[in-house]
Amino acid sequence: MIITTTPSVEGYQIADYKGIVVGEAIMGANVVRDVFASITDIVGGRSGAYESKLQDARDTALRELEERAAEKGANAVVGVDLDYEVVGQSMLMVSASGTAVVLG
Repeated sequence: MIITTTPSVEGYQIADYKGIVVGEAIMGANVVRDVFASITDIVGGRSGAYESKLQDARDTALRELEERAAEKGANAVVGVDLDYEVVGQSMLMVSASGTAVVLG
């Protein structure tokens, strides 16, 4: 399945629109990871623990998006938008939305 942020796919025409699809993932970060991330924030540098958690959440949201598009009979999702939110004090939410289409 083709998943793209662009409104079309070069070399293909959109034969049918199947509707908006959304995939979401909410991930919690544990206390030990929070402590190490705080230390990284103080001394500078990147927080590998949070980057890994962010990647997991993004992968999960996109996988859900793809599954929902397939359920609608689509073979691509165009106009994909990724949104990131912090929920509470240690929860991360990633939402992926786009338009499920059939490419011809």
